[in-house]
Amino acid sequence: MWEHNYTPLAGSLGASALVAALPVFVLLVLLGALRKPAWVAGLSGLLAAALVAVAVYGMPFGLVVQAATFGAAFGLFPIGWIVFWAIVLYRITIITGKFEVIKDSIGSLTEDRRLQALLIAFSFGAFVEGAAGFGTPVAVAAAMLAGLGFSPFYAAGICLLANTAPVAFGSIGIPVVTLAAITGLDLNALSGAVGRICAPVSLWIPSYLVLVMGGWRGFRGVVPAALACGASFASVQYLVSNYLGPYLTDILSSLAAIGTLVVLLKLWRPSDTFVLEGERPDHPAPKRHPWREVLHAWSPYYLLVVMVLLWSQPAIKKLLDSVSIPIFWPGLHNLVQRLPPLVADPSPYPAVYNFNWLSAAGTACLIACVLSAFVLRVPAAQAWEAFRTTARQLALPLVTIAAVLGLAFLMNYSGATVTLGLAFGATGVLFPYFSAMLGWLGVFLTGSDTSSNALFGNLQVVTANHLGLDPVLMAASNSSGGVMGKMISLQSIAVAAAATGMKTSEESRLFRFTLRHSIFLGSVIGLVVVIYAYVWP
Repeated sequence: MWEHNYTPLAGSLGASALVAALPVFVLLVLLGALRKPAWVAGLSGLLAAALVAVAVYGMPFGLVVQAATFGAAFGLFPIGWIVFWAIVLYRITIITGKFEVIKDSIGSLTEDRRLQALLIAFSFGAFVEGAAGFGTPVAVAAAMLAGLGFSPFYAAGICLLANTAPVAFGSIGIPVVTLAAITGLDLNALSGAVGRICAPVSLWIPSYLVLVMGGWRGFRGVVPAALACGASFASVQYLVSNYLGPYLTDILSSLAAIGTLVVLLKLWRPSDTFVLEGERPDHPAPKRHPWREVLHAWSPYYLLVVMVLLWSQPAIKKLLDSVSIPIFWPGLHNLVQRLPPLVADPSPYPAVYNFNWLSAAGTACLIACVLSAFVLRVPAAQAWEAFRTTARQLALPLVTIAAVLGLAFLMNYSGATVTLGLAFGATGVLFPYFSAMLGWLGVFLTGSDTSSNALFGNLQVVTANHLGLDPVLMAASNSSGGVMGKMISLQSIAVAAAATGMKTSEESRLFRFTLRHSIFLGSVIGLVVVIYAYVWP
């Protein structure tokens, strides 16, 4: 059995951390500076991670290959599986002409791009995040915004920025549930702590979103809507996470935000005119459609919500999971030894690939596609065209997702990620701030707040106890800080680009756009944690 060594360079944590960060630097340079497509950056980062694992950590080559393929498999299923069927569903509405009706129904509620972003990217996206997570909200909301006339770049960028506040409680609270299981801390205590960290930031995320879209001038025109949306979402997020637990936090918060906006738009309209960059100011006015036609057009998304909610019910999920196939990854499972402080005692690192072909959220999307094809009476030729077009559109994004997850898993199994985590933990009194940034790094690497919590949750608790800090707060800061890393993960960027039909050459521009916002918002979360740690326990 091969053992981890978290300081492979002469026992120096600083030097080891610099080398361990090499794959991260490769990703940043290729995307941010050299402006390479995401799939090129992903494959290059994976190669860098393999070189570091072999040359620095001394990981056997066979383990390197198996760890990378294990991660790539997870990237394709369940993550790629979700994205694929979410986009097929959108394609069905396009080829049947129903998306024009959907677009007109939203446009009749409001033609203002700022309010459409609050309704779809933030509020509806948060609902889908709460129900499904794992890339589904970005795929669905970005495709809808692009269909409404947003430029592909802004549709993708706005949805990535919006998919922050709800991420910690996504997929029926799975990130917090995972964090509780990994750390052994009380689930409700963690849920409340995550809610107390996220709610103050959620309060002004809608305003921040509008400021990014139109600056102060654009924000002034929709101040009531932005504030009402943020206040309704944040207040319900705080109350539910603290008093009911993590499971329904996103769903109830998003419904509160949607309801608040709908009521407000019945009583108030912006007095100014706003034109989003890249949009023609003379875009056609929405048509009026009979309510039956509108309900019929929206049926694919109703079906999606119903199927995802059904899939998340504990009794149904247990039944669906009964046919899942656990695969003990050959050549990797229990062949790597984890060491303290990552774990309390030396223990083998399991590698179990859960092929949950029926209970996966992507399968719920698939069934929603099939039902939508029947409801909308889609001919077989058109259904095949939707499938074929999506497969062609997702070819390179799926390569990106597989490469980045392969990189993340390889860094985990080689011990490089733990080296980076220990370097963050060595910051002493500044650790509450860097605790949140550690979660940010975990989500940047894995694309998942759940995975980041599984990776760093225990390390946060060990470091907190060593420094005399509240372990619940530090564990919660990992999940809360991680939500701001979601927008720059290559997995999320690939999903957003694919959903909007963006050119692969534009992915590096999208990464640079989200990077500065991600660092800023992650730092804000870090400062909130510092206040809770030292000022307002």
